[in-house]
Amino acid sequence: MTSRIGRVVAASAATAVATLGVTVANPAPASAAMTICYNTSQAGSFAGIAGQAASIWNNATTNLTLSANCGSNLRIYQITGGGSYAIRTSLGNGRVYIDTQQAQQYSPLRIMTHEIGHILGLPDNYNGNCSLLMSGGSAGTSCTNPYPSTTEANRVSNLFAGTRAAERAEGSGSAVFRDSWPAVAATVG
Repeated sequence: MTSRIGRVVAASAATAVATLGVTVANPAPASAAMTICYNTSQAGSFAGIAGQAASIWNNATTNLTLSANCGSNLRIYQITGGGSYAIRTSLGNGRVYIDTQQAQQYSPLRIMTHEIGHILGLPDNYNGNCSLLMSGGSAGTSCTNPYPSTTEANRVSNLFAGTRAAERAEGSGSAVFRDSWPAVAATVG
């Protein structure tokens, strides 16, 4: 009964609006952001840093939201030795490995945000420019900038916009990203 009354009221309102000559535009549906669920169960001491990196990406981009422990699109691991790296299985899916030894030399937040950038479709950029997140370790140990540049953030937003161009993008397939960070100096003893 209630739904029938609602339909009658809606029809009456539509008739009244049409009679008055008022045009009501249907608003475009809001774009639904893709949710990337990241899992920190194996991240150890880097779990909080993963949350900070997710927040950085969420604030810098549109069309996607990184959300903690709601699934396993992205798994984050703490490792010791071998260097930090990312393995993207598809756009928004993969694994990030953060090396505890490397995180003693480089900013752990920069490393985490950079490696997540690979999962989000960005390649390395070894130009040494600290203002570019994807320059990784080439910017040196003094670079602590964890924020993607506007160009990097826009690229990720475009990849997650659902356009045909994004589907053909070079950053959307499987890839392994190693050597973003120079090797940890060996201790001579």
